Amino acid sequence: QVQLVESGGGLVQAGGSLRLSCTTSGRTFSGNAMGWFRRTPGKEREFVAAITWSAEGTRYADSVKGRFTISRDNAKNTVYLQMNSLKPEDTAVYYCAARASEVIETAKYAYRYWGQGTQVTVSS
Repeated sequence: QVQLVESGGGLVQAGGSLRLSCTTSGRTFSGNAMGWFRRTPGKEREFVAAITWSAEGTRYADSVKGRFTISRDNAKNTVYLQMNSLKPEDTAVYYCAARASEVIETAKYAYRYWGQGTQVTVSS
């Protein structure tokens, strides 16, 4: 059974930082691109960041570029999302996702495996 488990969410003040982790189990995602998405109430799940298996390629949503950094440690089957300079509008449930391909995609339908999500709340 494939599982993606997110952790690291919580409550932080505007301007603060959090690091999210996503650990996979049940299979290895060797060669697979991984991504982070987020969803706020009443909105569609939106792309945040993605990374290739080699970590040589990354992509970010314009709204987080320069503030968030995605990385991965394949030996630990873990993907990270370092979030700095957080804003109240970053408040959302953050989801980790895995593709069945090495190619980065920003569309949520391109991701086959999903975690349950972790809540991030940024207070003003």
